[in-house]
Amino acid sequence: MKEHTMNIPKTLESNADQDIPETRQALLTGERAEFFAHDRHYVDTIFDDGESPLKHAHAIELESSSFKWKYPLWYCSDISAKDCTWFEMARAGVWYTNNIRVEDCTFEAPKNFRRCRDVSLRNVDFVNAEETLWACSNVMMNNVSARGDYLAMNCSDIKVDNLRLVGNYPFDGARNIEISNSRLISKDCFWNCENVTVRDSFISGEYLAWNSRNVTFENCTIESLQGLCYVDNLVLRNCRLINTTLAFEYSSVDADVHGAIDSVFNPASGAIRADAIGELTLDPERIDPSATTVITADVTER
Repeated sequence: MKEHTMNIPKTLESNADQDIPETRQALLTGERAEFFAHDRHYVDTIFDDGESPLKHAHAIELESSSFKWKYPLWYCSDISAKDCTWFEMARAGVWYTNNIRVEDCTFEAPKNFRRCRDVSLRNVDFVNAEETLWACSNVMMNNVSARGDYLAMNCSDIKVDNLRLVGNYPFDGARNIEISNSRLISKDCFWNCENVTVRDSFISGEYLAWNSRNVTFENCTIESLQGLCYVDNLVLRNCRLINTTLAFEYSSVDADVHGAIDSVFNPASGAIRADAIGELTLDPERIDPSATTVITADVTER
């Protein structure tokens, strides 16, 4: 996987050392209620009944506050949100916003985070993650749960630890992805991707990682129907493939698998090492069988 660096959003400095104006326990309504706000701390504040309340805001701290209407943070920068809630109608909540840190927050609304840069999410729940984190760059996720389809489509430079995802088509078209200690229940995960490394994780879903390049799984457990196909430079290290059939079709693969693989189907090239393979297909009318070495406990085939 190609090396890349992450620009981590920094937390805004504490109010203890600054004389920052504070809005506390307010109910703010109306369109663009706090348009172009800057250098302000909102505590126990509710933004309701009005679109784009903090449009073009910068240097904002949000604490124990809530958004109840559409488009709350667009074209913003230097945002810190802690113990906050985006309710169901706070749709398309964070778009075109850079350098944002979100901690201990809940998102009920879909379509959050689009075309943002330098995003840090820690202890965050996405109740409806439909079309969330699209086309974002430099994204950090730590202890995030998400339920919904098309998470992180076309993102770049993503580092994830302890993601619990239930939803199909995540990371479609993404690149430079590092994921660890995660559980992904998802069909068509990692399609059309480049430079993916997944460590110490569980992935279950059909058609895993099709049409991608430079994909590595380390210490992972994978369950997939017709998964890991059409991959250029697929690497598996110390992995288990349970209930996995028709794997590796037209992939160039270097696989080190503990336990059995139910079936392997027409890999393009490389080496496959496993304790056993239930069914092996190397069709000379489709691929060159001599390009792949298959090693099991009792037989080596080339």
